[in-house]
Amino acid sequence: MYYDDSIRNKNIEEDLAQYAYSFTPGATAVGLVVKDGVVLASEKRVTYGFTLISKAGKKLFRINDRLGIACAGLISDMQSIARILAAEARLYELENGRIMPVRAAAKLLSIILFNKRTTPYFTETLVGGIDETGPHLFVLDALGSLIEDKYAALGTGAQVAIGIIENMYKDEITADEGEKIVVTAVKSAISRDAISGDGVDVLVIMPNKAIEKFYPV
Repeated sequence: MYYDDSIRNKNIEEDLAQYAYSFTPGATAVGLVVKDGVVLASEKRVTYGFTLISKAGKKLFRINDRLGIACAGLISDMQSIARILAAEARLYELENGRIMPVRAAAKLLSIILFNKRTTPYFTETLVGGIDETGPHLFVLDALGSLIEDKYAALGTGAQVAIGIIENMYKDEITADEGEKIVVTAVKSAISRDAISGDGVDVLVIMPNKAIEKFYPV
């Protein structure tokens, strides 16, 4: 019997790609800088491929009163990097007598992710917060690439969410306006992304407080 290696290898690659896609965890996480702080948001659905595992997952983490992260990816990896960053931020505060700057926290997380590049954390991360230099938002991928931006969206619902944010965002918006934008963006992503859903967690970080809220869908 004659075998065509090119056809056989092509079929194997297609099968692997389809298998990998079907078990990619879905998520939508967004963040934006406002005049008086930073607003982060994410949805709550935890999936394994197209199987719903939980409707109460937490993908948004308050590190301290001035710093938070929002993630898309594997929920276990999100929890791991949140615990690591919270511990490092607390240690920095104890040693230096002040809260860790946002850029320092983002750079530290970038180094942690890069050092795990051979067995990476499967997560994309938004690091947002406020310090002496003002509000900041950083975007990190699984290998620690670091970009600062005014707004960003991650995950399987990012294409829908970023369109909403770009249409509504403007410089010097208030925290209340920013909160409305991120909730609208995540809800829009939920309506179009089958593996995002079950409500919106929001974290509003301002100079004197950090507030967590939940919006049902």
